[in-house]
Amino acid sequence: MRRRVVVTGVGLVTPLGIGVEQTWEGLCAGRSGVGLISRFDTSDYAVKIAAEVKDFAVETFIDKKVAKHLELFVQYAMAAAVMAHADSGLEISDANADRIGVFTGNGIGGLPAIEKYHSVALERGPKRITPFFIPMVISNMSAGQVSIALGAKGPNLSVTTACAAGTHAVGEAFRSIIHGDCDAAVTGGSESTICSLAVGGFNAMKALSKRNDDPQGASRPFDRDRDGFIIAEGGGMMVIEELEHARKRGARIYAEIVGYGLSGDAYHMAAPPEDGDGAVRCMEMALKDGGLNPGDIDYINAHGTSTPLNDVVETGAIKRVFGDHAARLAISSTKSMTGHMLGGAGGIESVFTALTIKNGIIPPTINLTNPDPGCDLDYVPNVARESEVRAAISNSFGFGGTNAVLAMKKFDG
Repeated sequence: MRRRVVVTGVGLVTPLGIGVEQTWEGLCAGRSGVGLISRFDTSDYAVKIAAEVKDFAVETFIDKKVAKHLELFVQYAMAAAVMAHADSGLEISDANADRIGVFTGNGIGGLPAIEKYHSVALERGPKRITPFFIPMVISNMSAGQVSIALGAKGPNLSVTTACAAGTHAVGEAFRSIIHGDCDAAVTGGSESTICSLAVGGFNAMKALSKRNDDPQGASRPFDRDRDGFIIAEGGGMMVIEELEHARKRGARIYAEIVGYGLSGDAYHMAAPPEDGDGAVRCMEMALKDGGLNPGDIDYINAHGTSTPLNDVVETGAIKRVFGDHAARLAISSTKSMTGHMLGGAGGIESVFTALTIKNGIIPPTINLTNPDPGCDLDYVPNVARESEVRAAISNSFGFGGTNAVLAMKKFDG
């Protein structure tokens, strides 16, 4: 029998709140974290809305002297990791540090710092570029700084696979524990790219919602009137452990991770194939890896970006994988409330999936008022639902045709 892996600690920094309690309460209440952008002047921008993290006191989690040299995507990862570590009760010491890994995902890294210091170089000269610039912007610094902060000396990996990065990170941590490379890992994803370059760039692709007059109603996955995703920021991290390692110390267990799937579309740089082939194979791989049948799944945390093509393609892929059972599944897109955190989304939504299983409450898809005829499954519209979830999957699909799916189930001892 292969080693079993369980979730023992969770931490969140999201537009719905700082910490698991605030965020989960917001999800279950169907609250939107979307508002007008405050990070830069949007006067000349067609898109003026985003899901920003608010009231983030970095000094609560990280020494201020350290934090001032870290980009927000690193700060969010570290804060979520500190919370997850504390929640887990896992002690990291000289005796076990080399058996504790760190696996993080993000999509773009320190783009705001690149934007800022490019302007500094042009306007004030290269000598005014901070010596911390390169460490601020490189994507792997989230894993590196979490490792430094917690003293974790095991496998250290940062995954950069666009919007699938957080899920890939958790999946690779899961595999590393199964293969015996480590006994526990701190894993998840983070992102913070709400800056003029990112908003301008995504808008040029026609990917973002322009519902500026109704920010809280702008992210509307599976709805007929959806017009794009909402750029968001945040971080979600978990502590996951080999089962006996967790049992020996009496850890609380949220859920068991049982399967991981990953695939490539080999189709287009930004669009999925209309038949959802890559997503289909990825979901099937996660189910097979977890020893699950389609009928075992009660819930899907959908990728559900609120873009016209993605939501229809994901719906079709779910139907192909689950057949008649698709009509009996509860499916929700928590991006309807948090916005799309890009490379951080999968880490955050992995936490949401574990909490759904643990708490027996399925978060809703809000703003679903005019269902798209091509999206005709049960998306838990607008109101959270109490329901036992025996097993669930979390989907993440990214630019470049990269796909990742995690399968979790209720821990039964």
